[in-house]
Amino acid sequence: MQWFPPTRRTAPGGPAHTFRPGPAEGTGPLVEEITGLDEALAAVDAFDRALVGGLLRPRPDQAAALTEFAQAVAGSPLAARVAEAAEKAAAGAAAEDHLVALAAARTALLGSVHDALVVRVEELTGRPHGGETAPASAGAQAANLLAAARSWLADLARTGWQGIDHDVVAGSAQVVSAMLPEPSLRRLATLLDGFAAELAASCPGAALENVPVRRWADLWSRAMLLTLPGATDTPAVATVTGRLLPLGVDVHEHATAAQAQVHAVLEPADGTPPRLVRAGVAVPKPDTVVGAGVWQLLRPHMSLLAAVGEGRSMDITDMPLTVEGDLIWSDEHARPGEPADAFATARVALPTATASATVPLDRHPARIAVPVFLEGYTVRKAEPQTTPTDAPERSPQDGAPGGDVLTFTVAGQPLVVDTDRIPVAGPLTPEAVEASGACIGLLRWDAGTFGVQPLAVETTVRKKAVAIHAGGWVGGTADKAGARAEKAAADAVVVLRERAGRLLRK
Repeated sequence: MQWFPPTRRTAPGGPAHTFRPGPAEGTGPLVEEITGLDEALAAVDAFDRALVGGLLRPRPDQAAALTEFAQAVAGSPLAARVAEAAEKAAAGAAAEDHLVALAAARTALLGSVHDALVVRVEELTGRPHGGETAPASAGAQAANLLAAARSWLADLARTGWQGIDHDVVAGSAQVVSAMLPEPSLRRLATLLDGFAAELAASCPGAALENVPVRRWADLWSRAMLLTLPGATDTPAVATVTGRLLPLGVDVHEHATAAQAQVHAVLEPADGTPPRLVRAGVAVPKPDTVVGAGVWQLLRPHMSLLAAVGEGRSMDITDMPLTVEGDLIWSDEHARPGEPADAFATARVALPTATASATVPLDRHPARIAVPVFLEGYTVRKAEPQTTPTDAPERSPQDGAPGGDVLTFTVAGQPLVVDTDRIPVAGPLTPEAVEASGACIGLLRWDAGTFGVQPLAVETTVRKKAVAIHAGGWVGGTADKAGARAEKAAADAVVVLRERAGRLLRK
């Protein structure tokens, strides 16, 4: 087991390939077992089971699960502290420091899974890697607010998911309200606010039939570590100049928020190798704005979205860029460039683009989303298999699995197509994916298997080759349903702004 980022292998010589699964069915990186991965996930599951019943009065099975969890990190630098924390927790006497140690060990285990999967992704893509983990910049936090948040999270762990009620969940309200005005604490505040909302919607815990064990443990452990001084610091930032070639848009929609994340290849002006970057914009939204209507809210905040809709590149000058590859977008540093076809970018520029480093706390399997280009595959549709009771839960924003399962077979290797992630705010549909011959997507790992989330496909419509993008409506649409959603969103936004103006005038 590797506790810290593994040593990266040197990229193979010769031209890079977009996707390189094994040569025959049943062989190759897609299906080969990763040593230690199942054991690491089993240890994480053991700890997650202990959180379900709470750590105030642990049962014998919870104590055994904590012991199993501690043994999984016995060979790591965390061994002594985690062993002590597990012993205290098994006795119902865990202090906040002990719970922090357990959260750190869980994060380290999932970080090792992330690292092993990233190495496998590099084997699949043949793409060079740009670095190891990225340090965060130094900053100051309000220690009292962090301590208050940590205290609430400790109460949650002692109560357990089956013991939550509205009084326990409401304990976060004052902490979140005090954190939101502080920019350095807004990340943690948003996480706590969303976590508390999910818990409140599930109260009382004793009546829950299905507990999202993995998801809530993920949120709890991440929030617990973000309460440590320095953990909420932002990654170091540099500036870049060059040409930005968009690949596709990943859209996330929640009842009260929406986000568009553009994946792109940056060709630096200084002649250094191209690199993978992202640029995102997130906005609050009323729950009445859905589907294509979210573009009404997102479009005014980032000129890059207009360029994507027009099929253009962007020329950026001194744009801030984090070591993780996230552009801190500012329209002042960008101007529209020449026309740029996403599939041409995927075929020519994507194979040699380097990936960015990863901030330590972001080393989690769920965060793997690597742009890939696929073609020459066959498509198979099959009825979904029954999900095992011990399989990791999908998060609510992932969408509930339903309908037939699509699978791409690339060079003899199966790759599940995650059609549940295709947004309704665009023209891309599962039917278009099924009829496609080429695909730009995000390679992800979920529930023990690799899969691809389509961002765009090439297909044939009326004997003509066309490209269909998930973000195809970002610049507007002639589609009747999409146009209706846009108009409804525009009307809703006008009404809300008018009401907000009245409140401010009062």
